[in-house]
Amino acid sequence: MINRWNEVDAIACKDLVDLRVYTSRLQGVEPDLVLHGGGNTSIKMGNTLYVKGSGWSLDTIERPGFSPVKLDVLLAMAELDRLSDTELVTRQRAALLDESAPNPSIEAVLHALIPFTFVDHTHADAVATISNTSDGEARFKEIYGKRVMIVPYVMPGFELAKTILRMTRDLSWDTIEGLVLLNHGIFTFHADAKASYDKMIELVGMAEAYLNEQTVAPETEDVSVIPHKDEIARQASELLACEVVLKEVRTPYAIALSKIANVGDIVRNGQLTPEHVIRTKPFPVIIDRDVKEGFQKFQKDYSEYFRAHENGEIMLDPCPRYAIIRNHGLIAIGRNEREAGIIADIIEHTAKAMVQAEQLGGWRSLDEKDVFAIEYWELEQAKLKG
Repeated sequence: MINRWNEVDAIACKDLVDLRVYTSRLQGVEPDLVLHGGGNTSIKMGNTLYVKGSGWSLDTIERPGFSPVKLDVLLAMAELDRLSDTELVTRQRAALLDESAPNPSIEAVLHALIPFTFVDHTHADAVATISNTSDGEARFKEIYGKRVMIVPYVMPGFELAKTILRMTRDLSWDTIEGLVLLNHGIFTFHADAKASYDKMIELVGMAEAYLNEQTVAPETEDVSVIPHKDEIARQASELLACEVVLKEVRTPYAIALSKIANVGDIVRNGQLTPEHVIRTKPFPVIIDRDVKEGFQKFQKDYSEYFRAHENGEIMLDPCPRYAIIRNHGLIAIGRNEREAGIIADIIEHTAKAMVQAEQLGGWRSLDEKDVFAIEYWELEQAKLKG
């Protein structure tokens, strides 16, 4: 992981908020740290928390992308016994100091709880990959020792903030350098912008080094043209009632994943990071030879998945968002060029993580009930509508 800090650029920042914008962008340009809106950052100034607003991406964020929220209100919210998603959004919105600001990140309460000026949160691939193994926690202890606190998976938002509050009530925050959230991501923090950013790069770099030592990259190979593309497009177009855009993912890791005999089982074990499910669906369609048969199986499996976990929700469309073509790689399926591009990026990163995790004993992210909770979570669905 490259440390992109440039002292000349940093000095050019006119104030701490500008510096917050600068270090946020340094992380946002690294797709192995954040991908298509993932992650969030904040800065505390007096009784104000400036936190990344919903709808902004770290790679392009500007000053208006940081929502100014009353810090004392967020801290008081953390002490509540319960808070629904709707109430969370409403209360955070009411605590804004600028009515024109975007909705604060759903992690605003957690950012408020971390008692440092600068807080950085990413969904680093390397951290997520190690986390998504059966013994991820033990591996993190081997990598980091006591430098980080390891937090079990909890639904993002208020529930996660409450968990962190309970785990840290008797903690001296100066004794740790970060939080590793299993199956989710990593936080770093410091009074100094550069120090918090440096910690993010260092800790993620340690995870990357571990993966480089413990796994073997597949060899690059030239395979024939991916078959069945026209039929895949036709099947998907019928399900979505619109034309679709397909994008091939032919990286060595994507091809390697498509060659694993039990790939159909592997991809049922969760996403690289939870929020990806709103883009990729909980699993792909597997294409052996008969495309129609593969799509019919996907629809059956998706309907069964929905019935097993639904609690009054209305089922979303049963169309896969990506296909695994046996021995050939992956295909992203989008309703337009932008959507297909986002999905292609996500599954490219996911394929690498899955292949690496399989070498560490097996890919294991979230259970289906947790995946469903994110896919049908009103706050995540709002991101798609936005």
